[in-house]
Amino acid sequence: MTGPVILAIDEGTTNAKAIAVDKQGNVVARGSQALDIAHPQPGLAEQDPWQIWQGVRDAVTTCLAQCAGREVAAVAISNQRESILCWQRSDGQPLTPIVSWQDRRSEALCAELRAAGHSGLISSRTGLAIDPMFPAAKITGLLAAIPDGFNRAQAGELAIGTVDTWLTWQLTNGENFVTDYANAARTQLFNIHSAQWDNALLELFKIPREALPTVATSAGEHGVVVRNDIPGLKPGTPILALIGDSHAALYAQRNLQAEVIKATYGTGSSLMMSMAKPVLTDNGLSTTVAWHDGQLRYAFEGNITHTGSGAAWLSKMLGIGDPQRLTAMAATTESNQGIYFVPALSGLGAPWWDLQARGMVCGLTDAATPEILARVALESIVWQIADVFFAMEQASGQQLAELCVDGGATQNDWLMQLQADVLQRPLKRAPTAEVSALGATLLAGKRLGWWQQGSDLQALTGGTTIYPREALAQQVEENYKGWVAAVARCRYQPN
Repeated sequence: MTGPVILAIDEGTTNAKAIAVDKQGNVVARGSQALDIAHPQPGLAEQDPWQIWQGVRDAVTTCLAQCAGREVAAVAISNQRESILCWQRSDGQPLTPIVSWQDRRSEALCAELRAAGHSGLISSRTGLAIDPMFPAAKITGLLAAIPDGFNRAQAGELAIGTVDTWLTWQLTNGENFVTDYANAARTQLFNIHSAQWDNALLELFKIPREALPTVATSAGEHGVVVRNDIPGLKPGTPILALIGDSHAALYAQRNLQAEVIKATYGTGSSLMMSMAKPVLTDNGLSTTVAWHDGQLRYAFEGNITHTGSGAAWLSKMLGIGDPQRLTAMAATTESNQGIYFVPALSGLGAPWWDLQARGMVCGLTDAATPEILARVALESIVWQIADVFFAMEQASGQQLAELCVDGGATQNDWLMQLQADVLQRPLKRAPTAEVSALGATLLAGKRLGWWQQGSDLQALTGGTTIYPREALAQQVEENYKGWVAAVARCRYQPN
């Protein structure tokens, strides 16, 4: 086979992936590399910038070896969001680890900002609640820890960026220092109304504008590959798409339907619902930039910190290392026996945003079995998704007809049936787990003139629908009340 392909890089929290997509929208090659994440102290979560880059290189090399001889027409990048690092512009050497979106080191500063009355300013301009997940407060701490960090940043000696910026810097050998609107909007330094870095927020967080990347459209000219040490990827190949992974998944799903709410299941989870204009809400949802493909688009979003990772943690405590075994055990049960696991392992994200909440298994009796606890571990995912789904219904003022789902966990039929039952709505499951990569591919392909919408890609056609069992509606409603009560128990209770 000969025709050109688009190379899509999907850099996630635990894996770097690469796919090659032909003009018909078929995935013709794949590569993947596992990534480490370190927790040097409680509340800290870090990754090695060079391991991330090497993981991407290895995934790309594996992918392109499978379609050797085919021209790479463009590179597209989707990435884990909110993770941040600082490096020297002069030689590209990192001065910090990649501080993960999971990291909570900025809790104290976030508390100070709330106590000082800055919540309204920050949320009104960025659409985001004050929370350690977002990079702004972390950047303040990183610069403070670098000798003369603020002055060096102000002098243009330092570069601060999210993972998309780091990868683009590497591919272009430092010639392009850029991010897209979607990734910028997740830093808590970007004004979603004026669509630019916000001077008041930069001053509040003590971050020089000179250290931040240029903000560009998600689909556009982001430089060309300069490196010549990646087999199959030639210098001069244009980088035509940059976008956060959850945004990319929404972009792929939305192009199949005019309006959509989607959930991406991963280490954590993200529910997003696209909209034309930014609408601020006070019910625990974020308002964010969805993408810019020539037109700026916005979204409601609910970020859940621990879904897959929460279930994995409890299964590890049970001595169950295999996710398939966890599901097999859970599937032998008919109910949770009134037991709930709230995975507030580093506080609760949307819609609660409670940093002081702590994880809890409640409702235990001597009737509990490992099988029931396996069920409870997986149920914690669907309950949290339901919390955000119902919050989006409230914020949008409409009953949502269905939920589009993507991510690795969506291949679990038992889990998806449980999710449909809890929501009492159909789930539309993407035909592939590579939706984020394909969303980035679609952006680049539209730029090349290959496609106009997601349905033009063969890899995005098909999929399955999981329907709720209506006979379970009353039982599920009662169980959900039990979940809400469990969340209330684990939340911070001031004296």
